[in-house]
Amino acid sequence: MTTQEANSKTEVPQPKRRWKRVIVILAVVAAVSVARPAWHLLSTAWNDSTEIEVVPPGQVDDASRLNQTAVAEVVDVPVEIDRAEEQLTELLARARRDGLRVSIAGARHSMGGHTIYPGGLAINMLPHNRMTLDEEREILRVGAGALWSDIIPFLDARGRSVAVMQSNNSFSVGGSLSVNCHGWQHGRPPIASTVVSLRLMKADGSIVTCSRVENAELFSLVLGGYGLFGIILDVELTVVPNRRYLLTSFVIPATEAMSTYQQKVGPRSDAAMVYARMNVDPDHFLEEVILNVLSEDPDPQAEVPSLAEPGLVSIRRAVFRGSVESAYGKQLRWTAETKLQPTLRESAFSRNQLLNEGVEIFENRQAASTDILHEYFVPEEFIELFVENLRKIIPEENGNLLNVTVRHIDEDEDTFLRYADGPMLALVMLFNQKRTDEGEASMQKLTCRMIDAALSVGGRYYLPYRLHATPEQFHSAYPMAREFFAKKREHDPDELFQNHFYLKYGDADVGSQEN
Repeated sequence: MTTQEANSKTEVPQPKRRWKRVIVILAVVAAVSVARPAWHLLSTAWNDSTEIEVVPPGQVDDASRLNQTAVAEVVDVPVEIDRAEEQLTELLARARRDGLRVSIAGARHSMGGHTIYPGGLAINMLPHNRMTLDEEREILRVGAGALWSDIIPFLDARGRSVAVMQSNNSFSVGGSLSVNCHGWQHGRPPIASTVVSLRLMKADGSIVTCSRVENAELFSLVLGGYGLFGIILDVELTVVPNRRYLLTSFVIPATEAMSTYQQKVGPRSDAAMVYARMNVDPDHFLEEVILNVLSEDPDPQAEVPSLAEPGLVSIRRAVFRGSVESAYGKQLRWTAETKLQPTLRESAFSRNQLLNEGVEIFENRQAASTDILHEYFVPEEFIELFVENLRKIIPEENGNLLNVTVRHIDEDEDTFLRYADGPMLALVMLFNQKRTDEGEASMQKLTCRMIDAALSVGGRYYLPYRLHATPEQFHSAYPMAREFFAKKREHDPDELFQNHFYLKYGDADVGSQEN
């Protein structure tokens, strides 16, 4: 046999060799495509240690971890209602006698020192959390210190749910009312619209009931009043049935978001909860949107899912926290939310299940940085222009944007210091920033530019977050603020109730300088 004949018998035909190469290449690509995200998530989880320092005795802070302040005393309100009211009356008398200021706190999730006054008496309302349900009137009576994480299971056991609240359950009732929060409950104004009445302890220790017919002006000032008019003791809230909802999601270009919203949600009477999330991947920054629509199950016999702890917490946290310092992580998160999550999640939820998730799942536990919320309210017709401005401003200022959700809010007809004087789209944004002077200065510059962008289209910014707005920006966004603070001094002439928010913007001379 010749050499040529031997080779002809052992050589693999050319087409077969090509297929082997293709299979090897595909195997390598598959291994790499799995290995990189797996390694990214594993390393994120491995480095995700808890480094949050404990606030020392005699000091308080809030969710920003940027407002640690020395106070005269932190006072925990007793659980017993009568004893709590007696103690608070004595506390206010002491403050008046000793010339002390008073601040009021619950879960401390505001970020601008709204629950803090330097050297003051800090009231912790969390123990004041009793609740009862009037099933005939569909009204929950609840102490201001109660957390939504306690309220949701209480209502769930009775077939009811919260009408309006934030998208997480970690906040207190009093805090939610003081900032007049809103949620992603479709076609609803902020939470003030669900308040039937509240009881308020004023600066002189007297207790008054406030509603739309009794002490109506005070009612409008306290809701969204940031604790400046008195201590909310308890409140009556309307509740709604707990229902089974079906989820439909649409992944669309941002330029088609509003038309898709009008098509899928506008005419739908069964859209109960709606929100959108925008892509923050730097390569497609704010160019894509996931629109999530939850509608009541049309089958009246369908079983409402039981309340359970949130699922896939570890992997969801790793995906989210892995996006903080990584463009790849942001890309991976968007891919997971648009491609993987739809195949893993349930398609049916109870209303209570959707609300039963805490901010702790995704919170920043690192000592060197913190996550800061922003929120901007924009008239629907100007949303595209506002987002176009954000696409320019945020990269120019090196903002590390982690998340943007978009929600619709109906007009607020109840509160004095209102942010929604007509239908608005709310953009809730979460940024990561360093806990340094440089990080704070950079965030302030970014914030002021975004506030200007919102103001330029007839919008506003939300007040519970960092106090980075200039007084001029604040009064441009809230032209009723001068009168709001004047009424504060009418109801609290000694200015007993104060906080960092009031210290920065409440001076009677601040607003008058513009006139």
